[in-house]
Amino acid sequence: MLKQILSTSEAPDAVGPYSQAVRAGNTVYVSGQLPIDPATGAFAGQDTASQSRQSLENVRAILASAGGGLESVVKMTVFLKSMEDFEMMNKVYAEYFPSDCPARSAVEVGCLPKGARVEMEAVAVL
Repeated sequence: MLKQILSTSEAPDAVGPYSQAVRAGNTVYVSGQLPIDPATGAFAGQDTASQSRQSLENVRAILASAGGGLESVVKMTVFLKSMEDFEMMNKVYAEYFPSDCPARSAVEVGCLPKGARVEMEAVAVL
């Protein structure tokens, strides 16, 4: 099986030695997306809602570059700086996945890169 490295300027560049996403067959693995606005290189905001929204927009942009969309997502993983942010993240998340939601894990982590409150990764089947 061949793998294809995916990259788009519509999402932020990777902040380390990894790809925005990798396609293997019909499956796309989207790396964890920080809430960085690709136009400015800065966080979309400091609050959980704006950071959740930007992380999801980054996932959407990467999937679009592969010819898919959020409807293709079968699994999401959400990393939160604090579980106190879960309710607000979940509210924003429901706007992007109003029905036929993918499987999901949401975990609190000790720290996220660049001091983010949220990071999201996805697996999609196109």
